Amino acid sequence: MRDGFEEGEAPGETQEPRKGRLVYPFETAPEQGSGEAVEVAPGVLWLRMPLGGSLQFINVWAIQDGEGWAIVDTGVQTRETSQAWRAAFTGALGGKPVTRVIVTHLHPDHIGLAGWLTRKFDCRLWMTRLEYFQCRMLVADTGREAPEDGVKFFQAAGWDEDAIENYKARFGGFGKAIYALPDSYRRLSDGEDFEIGGRTWTVVTGQGHSPDHACLWCPALNLLISGDQVLPRISSNVSVFPTEPDADPLSDWLRSLAKVKATVPDDVIVLPAHNDPFEGLHTRIDGLISGHERGLSRLEKKLAEPKRVVDTFGALFARPIGSDLLGMATGEALAHLNCLIRRGRIERELDAEGVAWYRAVSEDGVSSPD
Repeated sequence: MRDGFEEGEAPGETQEPRKGRLVYPFETAPEQGSGEAVEVAPGVLWLRMPLGGSLQFINVWAIQDGEGWAIVDTGVQTRETSQAWRAAFTGALGGKPVTRVIVTHLHPDHIGLAGWLTRKFDCRLWMTRLEYFQCRMLVADTGREAPEDGVKFFQAAGWDEDAIENYKARFGGFGKAIYALPDSYRRLSDGEDFEIGGRTWTVVTGQGHSPDHACLWCPALNLLISGDQVLPRISSNVSVFPTEPDADPLSDWLRSLAKVKATVPDDVIVLPAHNDPFEGLHTRIDGLISGHERGLSRLEKKLAEPKRVVDTFGALFARPIGSDLLGMATGEALAHLNCLIRRGRIERELDAEGVAWYRAVSEDGVSSPD
């Protein structure tokens, strides 16, 4: 599952941080799927699992935990990924067992093989409550017909009939990328401290990209496992979905980024799910926040005349949006539109066909003229 747009394509991106440059402290990276690892701190290994598509891989982490390894994130459920894990068990992990599987959030590239690993090693899945239960809800949609609420949601965004038919054909595919989830889990909570291998890790949660994403911060090792909350070169997708059409996940996302900056020191080494580990956490967070704010400003200016969701992509994305990215782009555009509605900057009206039209509100609270 692709989490974000490439650098320069999405509103959260800056080509270079404004107040400094990110530093990438490791000269070499593990070869994806090889079973090899790079030690990023004492007892903390960096592995890469194959993804395919533009992202190509996901970073996963193995933390020495007594006589075994705590695993953070797993990769998607594919034959290639399970083969890569088998190579890691006999390679970098030295034949030692997995003691627990910690998942930052519910997306298939992070949780896809959690059920397989926990069953293989008879260990517990650790994740936040909202992530666990929403994942189970989405998996339960596997094989269902697309709901009418979803059809109306995308029709309101301006999708044509071909796009709607493609949505119907693809609906329910989420669970196909996830091995059967465990029927129980160990809950992670924001601010909680727990030990792995004798060192304390603190849970720092964020919202917007997913319901309750967990980052893991270890002050003793000066590490932050950031998942998709802070990525160095791509912008995590922040979307509105048919299940909650009036949601404002972008405001949640911006608040979460500010919270991470206020909680975690700038000098940590950030271990992201995609791209390479880096230093410069606060610089990157500043860039993500300012990039989204610029996107909101561009979007508001574009709405001097009424627009549908599909008409707003040019204000937010630097590349044409084809059918492969239509769903992601629609969700992210709606996140920006709903944020502007919440700020009182724009308004929405439905026409007789159920299509939503958005337009800016002037300083005196009157809608901009058509």
